[in-house]
Amino acid sequence: MIIRHRAIGALVAGALALAACEGLSMGSGAAPALDIPEVEAGQISEATIKDATRTLASDAFEGRAPGTAGEEKTIAYLSERFKAAGLQPGNNGSWVQEVPLVEITGRDFAPLSISGKDAPLSFAYGKDWVGATYREDAETVLAGSELVFVGYGINAPEKGWNDYAGLDVKGKTVVILVNDPDWQSAGLEGPFNGKAMTYYGRWTYKYEEAARQGAAGALIVHQTAPAAYGWNVVQSSWSGPQAYAQRGPDAGPLTQVNGWVSEDAARAILKAAGQDLDALTKAAQAKGFKPVPLGMSASTSFANDIRSFTSHNVIGVLPGAEKPDEYVLHTAHWDHLGRCTPAPDGDDICNGAIDNATGTAALIALAEAHAKAGAPRRSLVFLAVTAEESGLLGATYYAQNPVFPLAQTVGGVNMDALSLAGPAKDVTVVGPGKSQLDAFLDAALKADGRVTTPDASPEAGYYYRSDHFALAKLGVPMLYVDGGQDLVNGGRAAGEAADEDYRKNRYHGPKDEFDESWDWSGVMGDLQLYYRLGRMVAMSASWPTWNDGDEFRAIRDESCKASEKGC
Repeated sequence: MIIRHRAIGALVAGALALAACEGLSMGSGAAPALDIPEVEAGQISEATIKDATRTLASDAFEGRAPGTAGEEKTIAYLSERFKAAGLQPGNNGSWVQEVPLVEITGRDFAPLSISGKDAPLSFAYGKDWVGATYREDAETVLAGSELVFVGYGINAPEKGWNDYAGLDVKGKTVVILVNDPDWQSAGLEGPFNGKAMTYYGRWTYKYEEAARQGAAGALIVHQTAPAAYGWNVVQSSWSGPQAYAQRGPDAGPLTQVNGWVSEDAARAILKAAGQDLDALTKAAQAKGFKPVPLGMSASTSFANDIRSFTSHNVIGVLPGAEKPDEYVLHTAHWDHLGRCTPAPDGDDICNGAIDNATGTAALIALAEAHAKAGAPRRSLVFLAVTAEESGLLGATYYAQNPVFPLAQTVGGVNMDALSLAGPAKDVTVVGPGKSQLDAFLDAALKADGRVTTPDASPEAGYYYRSDHFALAKLGVPMLYVDGGQDLVNGGRAAGEAADEDYRKNRYHGPKDEFDESWDWSGVMGDLQLYYRLGRMVAMSASWPTWNDGDEFRAIRDESCKASEKGC
């Protein structure tokens, strides 16, 4: 379950917004030395992206879940369209890269039963809690596991922060808050970057740390504001089959149960334990917080159907004319949720039209445009990855098993859930100021007469939530550019209203469907930006890197030192 579409948040005010914008402009200080060539606008086909989005989002593709008939149709379609666009197979003569996965489908869920100080409490699966196991066990049983509130569940030695200090949680179930302790900050200063979420705020990290601590169970308290999505998103994303990467013999520990509880359920549990969620949250936001045993225990059980299968990344390449062994990436995930929690009308196909048939279709449209323009100096790679919704699994597998060496991969741009709200005067850069790719983005925006807007919701940590992150954390500079909010028609109010409508009514649900009445003019503007950006980097002689002090700079430097060619 990866959440990507911008949640609605107040825009950064006054001086903060100005500072952020200035940080975006040639932020590394090295931009004047970069070779940033001018490129002509691309001949991008609106018919192509509309047709591809319509096809990928149709009921015939059944929501494009990995390992299903929907996947077979998807990879066949993408291979066919990549070939027709003028690309070559990207994996040694093949259009696909195999990605080994395990699918675990929970069933026969018992209620989450809480016993202890007060009368026994019982919470219904789906309505009050959701859960799954990462273990390949036919049956999962959590029996009388002691509950402990561990605040934000963070162990960060470099920050002097440990919510598990002095606590042995072996066999216990930890109750965890979502996001970081300082997520409510007005600015970007604080132990965890203020309102900008860090990786410590991600649910994936919290489960990983609970497992490292030896916990039997981990339950995250859902709250819409810090999570940046509603309970309905949790329900749909955690129901049905869950795919995971196959684990090797040296893999780390796992809990028995990972799950979420609704805010109402969490408040009821804590009240029964003589505690208050708001008071505990305030305490957990202070350094030196001590975990709180709740004097209660949790029990539940469910069965698991286990299936090992192979999914696929789809890869096409337009070889470079002068430097074919230097690569520029365009990434998008082709998968969605398949069949999911039905809508009131009984529709149970999560079609994923916006998320992410649009981004996948954009790969096809951009490939066509670049092929029409002729091969650039460097090779362009179009990578459609699988299992993003299950935790960036396809992108992670590619990053760990790259077809094209990472040290020879110049950088790239990720496309995830394009905006159908109409043309915008701006774009939102998620994770700005991280690399010298910002300078290329500035040049592409200037050519298109557009500007940047600071990420309106840095607390959501979107830079760590889509496929580019899998490559970034292994050193490859990657940009994540989202649609703008300052719409030509209606301004920011209209942009925010469109985002809120999508998030509440369609995101990760059966109503994210193709609409023949959509206005594609905004998408075409965004595609032109992606085209210019990709082609500028592909025509350049420079190797943009991460800015000094960025968390990924050292990784890239080591990668470059170990390579005889490339960066």
